[in-house]
Amino acid sequence: MMTLAIFKPASGRKAATAVVLASVLLTACATGPTSPEGAEDVRAKLTELQQNPDMMTHARIELRDAQAAVELAEQPLDSDEEALAAYRVYMADRMVEIARAKGKTRLMEADRTRLGEERDAARLAARTLEADRAHADAQQARRSEAGAAAQSALEAEELQRQIDTLEAEATERGLVLTLGDVLFATGSAEIQGGSNRNLENLVHFLDQYPDRQVLIEGHTDNVGSAQFNQNLSRQRAESVRRFLTGRGIDSQRLTVSGFGYERPIANNDNATGRQQNRRVEVIIENRE
Repeated sequence: MMTLAIFKPASGRKAATAVVLASVLLTACATGPTSPEGAEDVRAKLTELQQNPDMMTHARIELRDAQAAVELAEQPLDSDEEALAAYRVYMADRMVEIARAKGKTRLMEADRTRLGEERDAARLAARTLEADRAHADAQQARRSEAGAAAQSALEAEELQRQIDTLEAEATERGLVLTLGDVLFATGSAEIQGGSNRNLENLVHFLDQYPDRQVLIEGHTDNVGSAQFNQNLSRQRAESVRRFLTGRGIDSQRLTVSGFGYERPIANNDNATGRQQNRRVEVIIENRE
């Protein structure tokens, strides 16, 4: 603190000198030291950061240190300490910028961490959804398989019932229904009335299974010429075909052949064997 000197009254030049000196001393006491140049700008930058919630969250310690540096830089110094004042302002500015950089870096790291967590959560949700869908698909597949198996079992049961009704034999060629010679009069290819139960059952079966193809094969015993028996076996097979088409069976499904006595199933040396050989076989082919 400056001490105001008190002079005794004087006269002339001495009095004037004393007045000037007193005026200079009073001016120096009135103005005193001020904040260094640049301190206000640094304070403004610090205030901006302190008003940013993200900076306060992620650079709290650095802002505290910057606050201390700015407060030091704001302290007034004498004119002969300009270098020290400038250094304090510079250091305060650096501390503020360090706080800004640290805050931005940590904010980006926090954002990256958050985005990573959100990505991981999205991936987990996607995998969970995929697993749920796969589980649902598997359950649906099992239900479908069970339903298909049950349906197949019902179809197989119904097919067996139809086969039993037809009195057909399952072979490698398919289902073989044998129509004996009682279906026809001796030497005739016309189907006799009142003997058509097996044929009606055949019609019903073919209606139930429209994808099955049918072979109709005529056979005879060896009585008579080969030509006569060939023609008769063919004609009897044709009669069966006409019966079926007359009941609505598509003719495209039916193939007719006559084999005469070429394919006997019994001995033609006796009446019983010859009767067995006189037949029409209907082969219902297996589905592919």
